[in-house]
Amino acid sequence: MNTRFVAVLMGSDSDLTTMQSTLEILEKFGIAWEIRILSAHRTPEATHAYVHDAEARGCSVFIAAAGLAAHLAGTLAGLSVKPVIGVPMEAGPLNGMDALLSTVQMPGGIPVACMAIGKAGARNAGYLAAQILALYDSQLSTALQQDRVGNAKTILEKDAALQDLRKRHME
Repeated sequence: MNTRFVAVLMGSDSDLTTMQSTLEILEKFGIAWEIRILSAHRTPEATHAYVHDAEARGCSVFIAAAGLAAHLAGTLAGLSVKPVIGVPMEAGPLNGMDALLSTVQMPGGIPVACMAIGKAGARNAGYLAAQILALYDSQLSTALQQDRVGNAKTILEKDAALQDLRKRHME
């Protein structure tokens, strides 16, 4: 039996610190995941084999993190019709701008959903994967909605504390 899961691929082990944020979001919503270090350039055969194997075992979404030339997400998108989410890594002399452009500039018909550079992008990749899976999972959809409500409550509590501080300062 196939169990749906999210496959997280990184071009390098140096991406793990950032991509831990993705895994935390997936864990938060009880989403099964796998993580691999595979490279579009250095391990193309292993990358191709993994994509086909992961799909056969129930992978629903691929998340690809890469820096510099950042061809991993595009490679996955070319191999699969499953959603691919790209996370450009902050690296090299351009601090991730090259990775961002490599990830976002895909030819028509081979889409990659490109997140922001670095940790914020990694978190949003986890959230977007959850939203994709929630299209057909009402419990997951409810959990995402509750998470948004919780986040809003936290912001409003912080604002109330700030306003209290301001009032005390004004007295």
